Amino acid sequence: MLTPRRALLAGTLTIAVLEGGLAMARAAIDGTAPWRVLQGVASGAMGQPAFRGGLATILFGLGLHLLISFVVTLVYLFASRRLPALNRRPWLSGVLYGLVVYAVMYLLVLPLSAVSMNRRTLARVLPMLVIHVVGVGLPAALIARRVAPPVGGEVA
Repeated sequence: MLTPRRALLAGTLTIAVLEGGLAMARAAIDGTAPWRVLQGVASGAMGQPAFRGGLATILFGLGLHLLISFVVTLVYLFASRRLPALNRRPWLSGVLYGLVVYAVMYLLVLPLSAVSMNRRTLARVLPMLVIHVVGVGLPAALIARRVAPPVGGEVA
């Protein structure tokens, strides 16, 4: 069984790698260089100059991406401790959490940031929804389930 501290580390790294990797793969399909994804993260704080900043803004974007992954993992771990029902059905909870994280990021955080938002179309939204479900929600839920106390007499 994972300790909560190790689960937080495992969740942070898993989400950072999965979500970041999937986002980079999606960008590559569009012909965008992978590091531009990290500069895009940095642009939330810096605006358009992030895309001209080279390695410094790539590393800044990576740091922000890790911080976001940490917060997303921490929120789910905390919620799963307060709402044990989340641990009874981690696959369903994970899908729903991925959708919630997407909604918070794209409907609240990004509009308030310095990012210039592209027009949302189904072709852009659908892959990002899948990335958030597979790369964020499910890992958060499955890792939280590993540290949860047994639910209803089950053995974890």
